[in-house]
Amino acid sequence: MSLRSRITAATAHQGPEGAAGERGASADPTSHLVATYRTKLLEEIDLAEMSALTPAERRARLERVLGHLISREGPVLATGDRTLLIRRVVDEALGLGVLEPLLEDGSITEIMVNGPDQIFVERGGRVEQVPVRFASDEQLMQTIERIVSAVNRRVDESNPMVDARLPSGERVNVIIPPLSLTGATLTIRRFPRAYTLGELIELGTLDAHMLALLSGFIRARLNVIVSGGTGSGKTTLLNALSALIPERERIITVEDAAELQLQQGHVIRLETRPPNVEGRGQVTVRDLVRNSLRMRPDRIIVGEVRGGETLDMLQAMSTGHDGSLATVHANSAEDALMRLQTLASMSEVEVPFAALQDQINSAVDVIVQLARLADGTRKVVEIALLASHGRETFQLATVSRFTARPMGPDGRVDGGFAHLPLPRRVAERLHLAGEQVPAAFGVARSDDQLATREAV
Repeated sequence: MSLRSRITAATAHQGPEGAAGERGASADPTSHLVATYRTKLLEEIDLAEMSALTPAERRARLERVLGHLISREGPVLATGDRTLLIRRVVDEALGLGVLEPLLEDGSITEIMVNGPDQIFVERGGRVEQVPVRFASDEQLMQTIERIVSAVNRRVDESNPMVDARLPSGERVNVIIPPLSLTGATLTIRRFPRAYTLGELIELGTLDAHMLALLSGFIRARLNVIVSGGTGSGKTTLLNALSALIPERERIITVEDAAELQLQQGHVIRLETRPPNVEGRGQVTVRDLVRNSLRMRPDRIIVGEVRGGETLDMLQAMSTGHDGSLATVHANSAEDALMRLQTLASMSEVEVPFAALQDQINSAVDVIVQLARLADGTRKVVEIALLASHGRETFQLATVSRFTARPMGPDGRVDGGFAHLPLPRRVAERLHLAGEQVPAAFGVARSDDQLATREAV
């Protein structure tokens, strides 16, 4: 059997019994070759000289040295098998081992390692298991330690959870035993590609009428909350909407893990900092939101509100920093309002719920609700305007919604967007800013024409 065939057979999916019985280096017949040549390679190279090279030069140098070693000492391999062996050895010595090909695959948006025997990826919104595995628990832990050390973090029994961002942009979460009963678990979320609004229309996330309306909202400086569940595309849409902000404005972004890729010239990017190994030096989203208010921003964009910083964001939105944007985890527009109220109450400042309701009614203008459908596609399922005032019960006026039809035999979710009239006060605000109400929406003659509902 060729080396390529043996690797494929060894990394093919195994059931629980096979995985448990073969865990360890012996589970992969080629592991001894990889380990042997990795040791020989490290003996041949000058580490001080390698440290002065760029990553690309370092990889090229290792591949040349390893090629000479294999030619000199064997084994005799076909060209494809030789290339595959060199790739595996260099990936082990320099990169992240079996994860390297997955990281190079642009179609993969998330990598989920559930112990050494199971690796899942997300492609096109669907999760699937891939036929690769780590040779042992030790190899997986070595890979994890290499990842976290790159961001000056450590993971061990005293610090069994790590959440960080790699220099290349990927978000990484690690949790190891004793907290994880399935072994060391690693989740890598790929840096999202910056889609344009035109591309999102082509993908069916929204339509041209919704884009025209959202463009007017952004340019007229309405405060927009992008809401949705995990993986629904909140950051992607937020990034696309940010392109509508005029070039002349000063924009400050605040993120837990920097993902936004704004193209304007006057952008200040702020990112939180975790505590160091002594538990000191932490900088939170709330610290950054507060500081951003002293930086003369025209717009503040918060990647995600998830705690007490929500109160600071709402206060900024209602006290002169209109036109700001943020995202929140919620499954509906109603849930988004309730969650904003709950998150704002997590501040150390004790504010009655009724006062928080007043704050939200004053600050939030638009909620854009995203959903990830059964076929993995992302849709803007609703655009709703906050129609309540003061301490009134939250009232939402839907101006656009997506209605899905039953899934067909092809496994795709089909449906259509419906557009409804805008409240007169919102239309007037658009007109005052020099923006037009898209013809597909129109303006309601009275409140009776609005698709208004209470958010309770």
